[in-house]
Amino acid sequence: MQLRNSNLQRLTEDTFDVLIVGGGINGASAAAALAGKGVKVALIDRGDFASATSQQSSNLVWGGIKYMESHDFALVRKLCRSRNHLIESFPSTVQEIRFLTTISKGFRFHPRTLWAGTWLYWLMGNGFTRIPRFLKPRAIRREESIINTDDALGGFEYSDAYLHDNDARFVFSFVRNALDAGACAANYVESLGAKRENGVWHCQLRDVTNQSDLEVRARVVINAAGPWVDQHNHLTGQHTDHHHAFSKGIHLIVPQLTEQRRVLAFFADDGRLFFVIPMGPRTCIGTTDTREEYPEVEITDDDINFVLDNINKRLTLDKPLTRDDIIATRCGVRPLAVRSNQNGGRDFLQMSRKHAIDISEKDGHISIFGGKLTDCLNVGEEIVKEVQQLGIEIPEPDALWYGEPGPETHQAFIERAQQIGLDQMTPSTSSEPLSVRLWRRYGEGAFAMLERIGQDAAQAELLIEGTEYLRCELEHAQSREMVTRLEDFLRRRSKISLVVSEAEIHESPGLKEACEILFGNDADIRLQEYFTLQRGQQAHQQSPAHRQDGATSRQADSGDSALGTATAT
Repeated sequence: MQLRNSNLQRLTEDTFDVLIVGGGINGASAAAALAGKGVKVALIDRGDFASATSQQSSNLVWGGIKYMESHDFALVRKLCRSRNHLIESFPSTVQEIRFLTTISKGFRFHPRTLWAGTWLYWLMGNGFTRIPRFLKPRAIRREESIINTDDALGGFEYSDAYLHDNDARFVFSFVRNALDAGACAANYVESLGAKRENGVWHCQLRDVTNQSDLEVRARVVINAAGPWVDQHNHLTGQHTDHHHAFSKGIHLIVPQLTEQRRVLAFFADDGRLFFVIPMGPRTCIGTTDTREEYPEVEITDDDINFVLDNINKRLTLDKPLTRDDIIATRCGVRPLAVRSNQNGGRDFLQMSRKHAIDISEKDGHISIFGGKLTDCLNVGEEIVKEVQQLGIEIPEPDALWYGEPGPETHQAFIERAQQIGLDQMTPSTSSEPLSVRLWRRYGEGAFAMLERIGQDAAQAELLIEGTEYLRCELEHAQSREMVTRLEDFLRRRSKISLVVSEAEIHESPGLKEACEILFGNDADIRLQEYFTLQRGQQAHQQSPAHRQDGATSRQADSGDSALGTATAT
């Protein structure tokens, strides 16, 4: 907690150039870009960083091939270039992956027509990835025996990319970069609104961990509150050209369905792309696309039935998937940027995730609508330009604010890892050598781990059963990753709660030691808090009123006036 406490103190001590409200992908990339170029930045989130939409994605980094059907070629071209840039900038984290799409009889396009479209997609991406190929039903069965090809006309394979770890972890890497560049950031701090006086915003905030109030001053405010951007603009008196429409998407995490490292893609019963995505020892399936009126959403029986029905129709499994196979769920809304003179209902399933930025020069205020993880580097650069237009000096305009350390640094890490025999310490249950995983997750921060392991081999031991997390990683999280609650670590800094069942987590002998490392004397409190929250969520989802209709609770929740949470992935 020392990192968070020191940042809370900094919040009230000075006037910042920029205050960013919302620590999802938009807010995190904006903070990293501004801080990396020398701007004095503060970043807050009313929950944990990336705790809303940015932890509920498909973990895919893709060029938006589905937008080709609506002829939005400019957006596809832009997203493909953004995807390529992320692969180049984060080669250990953002990696090319093949998509195998099966087309059934009666579909609106013949498989060869779609295959031709993948070639256009490949060309629009500058031929950066492996070339597409066409597959007949027999070839599909040979390569992915679990696919039901009884009704298949054929299929095609093409490339996009995915996140090797998880979306929330990737978002936090930008927050960590911002902190390293001198930014002030704090989670669990909500915005109660702000007033502008004499060219300075006076922002009223609340520390939700103890309900204490504080005031922060900033020359510019950036509203990156994701699904809650409209509500926060109401608090600050902003009138914008855009607003949000909401689309709910869910995923189910189930036992591994195929050992092949590729994404299986189908067209679901509603015509939308439907994915089977590798997630380490598990498989992620989804997603849905349900129009919602409010950003607060929950999984319903209909959502789960839709995903299970679609996957069981399209795969030939030894035993159909049921609710008993569900290890974890993901549920969130996609905030879709809509012009204020539109209602967002036109061609809802074809609405894109492109972002929009509205600026009030008079007030020194910026609002970020929509967006997705693939386009995060563009968002960061665009925000720097807009902040400069509002009169904020950019001390280091050419500074690079993203990407992995260079090859020389990586080579130095590998040499040091070899000196201490790191890969020989890799647990037998791990999916990859320790040198690969520690470098991908921590970059230069992994050097300190090597030194601790070199001094004490116990630092390389697994701490939580069924996971790949070492004792030294928990110490790193405690000092460097602002883990405030146990869920922050289990769900966002790692993906433990996505791939390990709650029962297994609860019974893990190493969990208590992990809590002691993370929270010290508060370990028992945080442990009890986590399981109380999990039981409460399960009881709510199993209640008949919730299963039938979550609208009433959503309407009640949407009245909250204290905002400042994560943005779109």
